[in-house]
Amino acid sequence: IQIPEYKFFTIKGTGNPNDDYFSEYIRVLYSLSYAVKMSIKKGIEPKGYFDYTVYPLEGVWDINEEAKKKFDGKFDKNDLIFKLMIRQPDFVDEKFAMMILERTKQKKFNVLLDNVKFEKITDGVCVQMMHLGSYDNEPESFNLMEDFAENENYSRISKVHREIYISDARKVATEKLKTVLRLKIKKQ
Repeated sequence: IQIPEYKFFTIKGTGNPNDDYFSEYIRVLYSLSYAVKMSIKKGIEPKGYFDYTVYPLEGVWDINEEAKKKFDGKFDKNDLIFKLMIRQPDFVDEKFAMMILERTKQKKFNVLLDNVKFEKITDGVCVQMMHLGSYDNEPESFNLMEDFAENENYSRISKVHREIYISDARKVATEKLKTVLRLKIKKQ
């Protein structure tokens, strides 16, 4: 599939997503996303505003350079590098996003807000699928995706991948988690 350009609030980090600090990254992104959605109730209506459901959390995942050197098919989650993000509606432009960021800093300051960026991101040509179950079982889905791409004369560009979290891991049993997995690919 061809993934077009979308706008996101993003934040980068490193380390194990099972550690306590990780939820703070998520909290910061949702605070901004809900501030955008509720802006109309604060008397701020950007041009083109429409009511919508806040988009799901997404993450782009990689491992650090040291882990890549010793990679044998497995890695330590402490070696992860991530960019978390939440997509924003088309009516959100740079100026509006920065205003929301500043207002959020004033209302509920969190040091991580200083690391948030507003970005336009294009994934381009990709293969994706719905993964059901534990995040630890994702390699099985990646293998299926790589096989599919190869059968269509494409190859994976890198081990970097995107996850779109359809289910909330805090509220859904592990075996019922739904995560869209996406890999960038190129024609062979």
